[in-house]
Amino acid sequence: MKMTATIKDAREMIEGWKRQGLSIGFVPTMGFLHAGHRSLIEKARTENDRVVISIFVNPTQFGPNEDFAKYPRDMGHDLEICRLAGADLVFAPEVSEMYPSKNLAYVDIQGLGDGLCGAKRPNHFRGVCTIVTKLFHIITPDRAYFGEKDAQQLAIIKRMAQDLSFNIEIMPCPIVREPDGLAMSSRNTYLSSEERAAARSLSRSLALAHRLLLQGEKDAVAIRQVIVEEISREPLAQIDYVDVVDACTLNNVEQIQGSVLVALAVYFGKTRLIDNLFFK
Repeated sequence: MKMTATIKDAREMIEGWKRQGLSIGFVPTMGFLHAGHRSLIEKARTENDRVVISIFVNPTQFGPNEDFAKYPRDMGHDLEICRLAGADLVFAPEVSEMYPSKNLAYVDIQGLGDGLCGAKRPNHFRGVCTIVTKLFHIITPDRAYFGEKDAQQLAIIKRMAQDLSFNIEIMPCPIVREPDGLAMSSRNTYLSSEERAAARSLSRSLALAHRLLLQGEKDAVAIRQVIVEEISREPLAQIDYVDVVDACTLNNVEQIQGSVLVALAVYFGKTRLIDNLFFK
């Protein structure tokens, strides 16, 4: 496994692989890797000749009151996970490498970023789309792997790749959970022991919603209500949103028809966690 912090070196190595006719799988990350990230790398390893991981905490997707400065970082740990999972190249640039001057060009998407997490995080998905576009141009992968936990981000990246004619296959990968059901996230490390226990309510509430859906419940309000009631049993939980939306358009639905996404965001103390389930 090799590591580089420069666009030039990354491109030279990747161009060499391309000349050999090798396929490239790409996993973009912000580091502080866990078993969820490792599952993406391992999936890419099984489907491609070479695997590239990016580790970059992207400042343009953080709001002024968000946690860019304190976002957890552990490069030594990250490199070991990448090595064990079978990565060939880790691209870990500094901010000055990716943004050498004030950015005047951005990539944005209409509609899909307005609700859910985007409703209270203006310009967040503009930052996501911009950095992913830059990384796609640098890495030029055949396939790019994204976790389904960030469901809105996944929907946006898929539509961006389609609309901008990227010749890249976007590969969704299932949520990886802790034994007690909590979705794995780098932000889980922020939780106190009491908050960590309370956060189990997220997966419990989604399991209750899933059971109702399997029983044939079609009323989105009823689905939302069972989730809100379960999470509200935890005094440490402060709900940001619970929404039932169309899985493709991300528009709110009143009746369950076709594929839907049940998504939520909840604060435990100052830590905001997200989770979801897809239902067809």
